[in-house]
Amino acid sequence: MNFLWAFLLVVVTAVGWLSQLIGLPGNWIIVAAVALYVWLGPTDGVAAIGMEALGVLVALAVLGEVVEFVAASAGVTKAGGSRRGALGALSGSIVGGVVGLFVGLPIPIVGSLAAALVFGGLGALVGAFMAETAQGRDFDTSLSVGKAAFLGRIVGTLGKMIVGSVMVVVTLAALVL
Repeated sequence: MNFLWAFLLVVVTAVGWLSQLIGLPGNWIIVAAVALYVWLGPTDGVAAIGMEALGVLVALAVLGEVVEFVAASAGVTKAGGSRRGALGALSGSIVGGVVGLFVGLPIPIVGSLAAALVFGGLGALVGAFMAETAQGRDFDTSLSVGKAAFLGRIVGTLGKMIVGSVMVVVTLAALVL
């Protein structure tokens, strides 16, 4: 039975990690899954995970959020964008990520995930552009903010996924050690 719970934890951890591509809080999905596993899973033996590992995962999830927020905000702010532009980038990136997941690229499995990342960036670009234009900014300035939002979204997501990768490794190590 412990093997089944550990296997389910690994599956949920992988899904959580991948869900970041469409703008979902994948690192927090990992934390929630591990917290549930710590609470309901085995308390001793090979497949047990302790509170120490859960604490490390929480700290890493916070770090991932900081990395993503700083990268996205820095992109919009550096280009002279407004708060409305940043909110437009955020909402556009979520919509774009979901659309990209379903539209996909003609590459099996990886195509949908790559498209979710690219479309998330494009959604950030369009969202920031529309928000800045709605505020009366000229086309070139709005486009510049949109491009910065695109780059910030890509860099932020990749940074957060790197932190998520470390979280997956910590989870797997905690299961085995």
